Amino acid sequence: MKQIPTVLIVDDVPENLRVLNDVISALDCQVVVANSGERALALLERTEPCLVLLDVMMGGIDGFETCRQIRANAKFKDLPVVFVTALVDDISRGFDAGGNDYITKPIRVEEVRSRVAHQLERFNLTNELKDLNLMLEEKVRDRTADLNLANRHLRKEVNERRYMQDRLNYLAQHDFVTQLYNRDALDEHITHLISGVQSKTNAHVPYFVLIDINEFHLINDACGCIAGDELLHQLATVINDLCSPQRDFCTRLSGDKFAIAVGRGGSEAVESLFRIMNQRIEDFVFVWDGRQFRTSLTKIAIPITVDMVSFEQVIMLADEVSYSCKKSGIYSRIVENAGALAYEERRGNLNWGLRIIDGLEKDLFEVHFQQLFPLAETTTLDKKIEILVRLKDEKTGKLLYPNDFIRAAERFGIISKIDRWVISHTMQQLAERPHLWEEVSQVALNVSALSVREADFADFIVAQLEKYQLDGQKFCFEITETEALNNFVDTRHFMSLLHECGCSIALDDFGTGFSSFAYLMDLPFDLIKIDGLFVKDMHVNAIHHGMVDSIVKLAKMLNKPVVAEFVENQDIVLQLQALGVEWGQGYHFHKPEKL
Repeated sequence: MKQIPTVLIVDDVPENLRVLNDVISALDCQVVVANSGERALALLERTEPCLVLLDVMMGGIDGFETCRQIRANAKFKDLPVVFVTALVDDISRGFDAGGNDYITKPIRVEEVRSRVAHQLERFNLTNELKDLNLMLEEKVRDRTADLNLANRHLRKEVNERRYMQDRLNYLAQHDFVTQLYNRDALDEHITHLISGVQSKTNAHVPYFVLIDINEFHLINDACGCIAGDELLHQLATVINDLCSPQRDFCTRLSGDKFAIAVGRGGSEAVESLFRIMNQRIEDFVFVWDGRQFRTSLTKIAIPITVDMVSFEQVIMLADEVSYSCKKSGIYSRIVENAGALAYEERRGNLNWGLRIIDGLEKDLFEVHFQQLFPLAETTTLDKKIEILVRLKDEKTGKLLYPNDFIRAAERFGIISKIDRWVISHTMQQLAERPHLWEEVSQVALNVSALSVREADFADFIVAQLEKYQLDGQKFCFEITETEALNNFVDTRHFMSLLHECGCSIALDDFGTGFSSFAYLMDLPFDLIKIDGLFVKDMHVNAIHHGMVDSIVKLAKMLNKPVVAEFVENQDIVLQLQALGVEWGQGYHFHKPEKL
């Protein structure tokens, strides 16, 4: 008898529980509900659900922490968890916490049922495969006496297992909305093509084609996610029908982006593909609720050359070329030679992304420091320094400053790699130079908001402290005030973990989020760094002087010391001293130097 699957719905709003219960019940499921993360964890062992629908924002432990605790139990490591959220920013955090999928609020019945059915199918196939493996092992032991009969049954069961394994592999490598290959499958295929180009086993230059649906967001926002998924499905069919199975590898990359790897034929094959695609898209009409929509595509193609070393680099390059084309009003472009590609690199942000990757791989980054100086008379000889990062230009040897490359690092999602490199190398140098370590009383390190959001980033810092046997009380980690308030929960958790190791926390560039005083009272930070925008001209700008004065008074109320950045002359020093600022940092005192 087939067992009815159990779905656990977790939400602290009764109306949400009722609506989801009504929707899921139609799928022939047994529904169990919990009104909190704590209650859900208590029900897991008793009910053993096949799927968890988990609300993000709840009283007590939130959805992310509930998911992490589910994953901590080995028994539920394969249990599908689908987040239910109204915020797009929660989606990536949900995947980081161990989620398998997401449902957006307000919920749409068909979307919920489609995603739930997909996850239940994967879960059931996985469990059936495990059961079949156990059964096969037992039968091989028990039926050796009658090999002919056993072999006949084994062949049948192995075929069933092979089918299920093939089905699981299919689900793992295909997008369930469009049925095309997904990003993971494309990564594997592009890596293979790169290997062939570098080993010169490919007779033709392969091409990577990136396709965007220009009207997707309009249709998706106006008609809903179900309409958006249907548009993706229909266009996927159109695009895939135009591809050659022997030559092309067609995928849905993400969102409204498709990608095609053209294995042979070069630019001529791509031109032919674009020409046919233009004709088909001109004739294509998307119909939803009696309304007709015309669509268009942005298509760019780049050659996969010997200079490309990874799938991420190909994606980054194609994305930047597409971005540049859209800004110029160009919706179709084929880059026919690597020279043109390199020229575009030098003009755009992409060059910085590639230089950052090279810098990390070739150790071209350098750790520099700038000393902080006390503004009030004191008998202490504290030596406080802030760590600064520089990137060496491989060709000229010139040092490049963060303003040149940090924005690109954030755009391409590699800022955390820089943060980790700086932290690791700073601690390594301090451990290898005990005289310098004994001399400093505090070492300040900047960390980006993207790094703070990573679940294991605080653990990485703790591991580095343990690796180099350094006292956490000497380290101060600086987080910009605006990002701290925009990501309050992540920031508070990050601060709490570092406080346990004795580290202190500074709110950097203070003043940009000055209106959020109520939140500041709940953040466990230790000192305030005033945004240099207000400091550098406070001696001639009465408004900025007033801002600094207000921030200092606020810091005094919170009993937090203050550091002023961008101190460039003695006039600023005198005004800061008159306001009671404890520490100053800037070229007036010390120009940064290599650690």
